[in-house]
Amino acid sequence: MKKEQYNIVLVDDHPLITDAYKNAFKDIRNEDKLEFNIVTSHSCDEALHILDHISPLHPIDIAFLDIHLPPSQKADEIISGEDLGLRIRRVSPETKIVISTTFNDNYRIHSIFESLNPDGFLIKNDITPDELVTAIRHLMHAPPYYSKTVVQSLRQYVTSDLLLDKIDRQLLYQLSLGTKMKTMSTILPLSTAAIEKRKRHLKEIFDIRSGEDRELILKAKEKGFI
Repeated sequence: MKKEQYNIVLVDDHPLITDAYKNAFKDIRNEDKLEFNIVTSHSCDEALHILDHISPLHPIDIAFLDIHLPPSQKADEIISGEDLGLRIRRVSPETKIVISTTFNDNYRIHSIFESLNPDGFLIKNDITPDELVTAIRHLMHAPPYYSKTVVQSLRQYVTSDLLLDKIDRQLLYQLSLGTKMKTMSTILPLSTAAIEKRKRHLKEIFDIRSGEDRELILKAKEKGFI
């Protein structure tokens, strides 16, 4: 039996974004003769309140989550849309999760896939009103749906991820942020000596002949690791 009514949760701290989603759902409702029950929230705590009141009779079909949100004042572990997504996976595993964000660096995209594996992933700068309608239709009937920047990032990782493990990628990311070596060992599960050894190995992989980290960072960005 074809589904005719969907329960939707929109979580974004910018009302203009949630309004854009509502307009897209309105277009689909008019064209496809579907009904949408839409609830919006603009912070982690508002979203948690919604999750706490999910009815088994009316589960959330699709949740759209911004990554950068005001952190929860009630649950210390919920500081972003990614954390909300993990909570939804736990309490409502049938819900399709869509990440919507302005963050477009390859490391961040890949880390979200590793932790959450969303059903949809939209980079806001990629999305026009028409593409948003297309994305929603895909997510309802034939997920997953990824916007073009996400697809490009995934392709780069498919071709290059065989060489580097998760810690290598974390190390490159921290180097790109300018993290000092004395701080690095508090972030990565390695000693300073082990981090230096990893860094030398990465320079061999990327054929970096100088001793400068800057060249390593540039090459890693070129290959799509950061």
